[in-house]
Amino acid sequence: MRHLALVVNPAAGHGRGQRLTPAVEARLSDAGVRVTRTLAHSPEHAHATCADAVAEGYDGLVVVGGDGMAHIGLNACARTDVPLGVIPAGTGNDFVRGVGLAAPAPGPGRDRRRGWERATDAVVAGRTRAIDLAEVRGDLHRGQLEYAGCVVSTGYDEKVNARANKAPVDLGHLSYVGAVIAEARSFAPLHYRLDLDGEHREVDAILVAVANNGIFGGGIRIAPDYDLTDGLLDVVIVHPVGLSTLVRYLPHLATGRTFDHPAIERLRVRRVVVDGDGLHGMADGEPLGHVPLTVSAAPGALHVYTREA
Repeated sequence: MRHLALVVNPAAGHGRGQRLTPAVEARLSDAGVRVTRTLAHSPEHAHATCADAVAEGYDGLVVVGGDGMAHIGLNACARTDVPLGVIPAGTGNDFVRGVGLAAPAPGPGRDRRRGWERATDAVVAGRTRAIDLAEVRGDLHRGQLEYAGCVVSTGYDEKVNARANKAPVDLGHLSYVGAVIAEARSFAPLHYRLDLDGEHREVDAILVAVANNGIFGGGIRIAPDYDLTDGLLDVVIVHPVGLSTLVRYLPHLATGRTFDHPAIERLRVRRVVVDGDGLHGMADGEPLGHVPLTVSAAPGALHVYTREA
């Protein structure tokens, strides 16, 4: 019998994490999986509990919550043989989107289960795969090294995330789009100093995003051609555009559709150093630390439970 650690953010999705937990536990128990559950009362408690679960030799770590919990879980499991399961209960859920568990499979016999059911059943099945992560080094809030599963970003995105997180009503990606409009009225492009696999560039940009799975902001596909097994990072530079251009592209942001524009530059690298005056980084929507940040591809650094073939 497998013994899994289940770490829950009860506040995720305005309480959805706590409401889902009994059904998740029942689904696992009915399949003969032994579960030890912890309700995390703070991010620090979640970090410590997840790290302890990996150190204590559980057969897997499963977190219930949004991208913040996914970020905590993947940092605990990175560079180990302990697989990670993420049960989506937040507002963004970009990590599970990126690994293919949040949306139904396309084509005949379409999977009609809800996202949390698909993710839980992937844990029950026990099938895993190795995926890449982004390894970040620098003067970080939690030390000198951290991993990201979705996107490391700086600049405009930091301000947008802060505003969206403070929205009085949580509307998921629509809150993010609203924050995009609000911040665009006063935001000025930032000056970046970049090192892209040894090539130095200085650019003025609205946003520089270093993508692992290429999805952020509640479903926005900033790097639509990402590959979680190619050992590369997708760097997206959004050069300055006017508010009218941004507004024209909001429908694409709001629906998660792929979009292109001459102001959007996409590159693939193994390593990027992001620097500039007064910049702060975000990783998977969580505060990361001050620049300079060195972001490197970490091939196969994480084992995740995945959909059955």
